[in-house]
Amino acid sequence: MTQSGGIIIVNKERSYTSFDVVAKLRRIYGTRQIGHTGTLDPDATGVLAVLVGRAVKASEYIVSDKKRYSGTVRFGITTDTQDTSGKVLSRHDVAVGEEDVKRCAEKFVGKIMQTPPMFSALKIDGQKLCDLARKGKSVERAAREVEIYSLDISKITNEEYKFCTEVSKGTYIRTLCADMGKMLGCGGAMSSLCREKSGPFSLECAKTLSQIEEMSEEEREKLLIPVDKVFENYAALTLRGRELELFKNGSPVSFERLNAEREFTAGELYRVYDADGFLALGKTLFDDYCGKETASIKCEKLFRI
Repeated sequence: MTQSGGIIIVNKERSYTSFDVVAKLRRIYGTRQIGHTGTLDPDATGVLAVLVGRAVKASEYIVSDKKRYSGTVRFGITTDTQDTSGKVLSRHDVAVGEEDVKRCAEKFVGKIMQTPPMFSALKIDGQKLCDLARKGKSVERAAREVEIYSLDISKITNEEYKFCTEVSKGTYIRTLCADMGKMLGCGGAMSSLCREKSGPFSLECAKTLSQIEEMSEEEREKLLIPVDKVFENYAALTLRGRELELFKNGSPVSFERLNAEREFTAGELYRVYDADGFLALGKTLFDDYCGKETASIKCEKLFRI
């Protein structure tokens, strides 16, 4: 495996948990330094970005990206898991039409408050909600703000609808389906889900676990996407000599010493390279030096020694 590792995009199949995927890839790549960037339900499929080696340090930046899903929702039922794999709690006639459903969906576009479901991996006081739910327990969960950037929905049958949505991090699609059903007065539960895109990564570059297992070691290495792909929207900067050593040791490096010609914003992130390639993320800061404000860059996250 390359020194700094990389990102592998898995097309997660049904019945696998996100932890199952990580466990299998640890064996395949021969390292325990592996983590995923956003849990997918066992019944859900699609993009799961897995970080290998030093790339695990990029996790906090990937999980903040928006995600795109497609799937189906069944109206007329409610379940304890908010999807059709759970125990049915109630059944209702669906007395609404496609235009009613579309108008309902429009009301969820934008910033909304959403209460995380009990059947989720979210932890409260150190305990996963899903573990408590399996014991028949329910605890108070604070609603939190999420954003629905788009939500397109269309009729398959009177009860079943297909949808495509783009959402912010922390959004539960199961809860979105249940909340739409509640607003319509007939209940709703998610019946299928596929994550089509997570940040810059899409299904087009994803492989199933079985495909990865059948590959040679060389082919698996080629699957690893360089970690700086995550930060391609940030400006790049190459350091050498004394400035490079100062940066790697955690000292701020003045942009004046680098002869950088551009305007800077405090807290701006940069991709930082040395002669061997991508090295770290740097963050700009401003200091008042002898009455003169100077811009510097300091190491934010080191990906390679």
